[in-house]
Amino acid sequence: MNILLTGGSRGLGLAIAQQQLELGNSVFIVNRSVSSELKELLRQYKERAVFVECDLTKPDSIKDSVFARHIGNTVPIHGLVNNAAISYDDLVTNMDPELVASMFQVNVYSPMVLAKLTIRNMLLHQTAGSMVHCSSICSRKGYKGLAMYAATKGALEAFSVNVAREWGTKGIRSNCVVPGFMKTSMSSTLSDADRDKIFSRTALRSATSIQSVASTVGFLLSDASCSVTGQAFVVDSGTI
Repeated sequence: MNILLTGGSRGLGLAIAQQQLELGNSVFIVNRSVSSELKELLRQYKERAVFVECDLTKPDSIKDSVFARHIGNTVPIHGLVNNAAISYDDLVTNMDPELVASMFQVNVYSPMVLAKLTIRNMLLHQTAGSMVHCSSICSRKGYKGLAMYAATKGALEAFSVNVAREWGTKGIRSNCVVPGFMKTSMSSTLSDADRDKIFSRTALRSATSIQSVASTVGFLLSDASCSVTGQAFVVDSGTI
């Protein structure tokens, strides 16, 4: 299979890319830059791992930088993973509209454009493909300072379920994964006390496993989930 993945330089995206490459799939990894970890992955799987440089703060550039330069009309896309995201954390009373707009560009508008172009690719190649959108537990549970970030993830979930309804007759599926707090660069700004407080709200009293979330994404990309669409899978150590 050919998988199109955004945000694959580290954390969850890197884990998803690693798992898909280990399965023998080809992965087009969309990122602004190459981390040392991604560079090693590209070296290890140089025949099937392709770096696609793209700035997702500029959704209008996606068609040319991703599809025209790397996909074209000859490469069928079997799966899309909208994983890239940026977080703007602050109280609503301190909201900076420009920072919120930038966050929506990356977290909502770019995934929508990628879905649009991927669906067109799937229709061209008559592919019964799968799209997986990475949401966040903060779209379901309240966390101080994350209202604006949560709004982007809630929008992505609403988009996903409606896309599932629109394109199910063509065999195209759309689902979300809803991870809890993982030990990634996005959560690295939290203090130890804040992290412990968040983890204490889970049934398992632990951080969400990156590998567990990546495996859930893998399930949704695979034929094992051929009857699953329009759903959101929460993988969060049991936030309560």
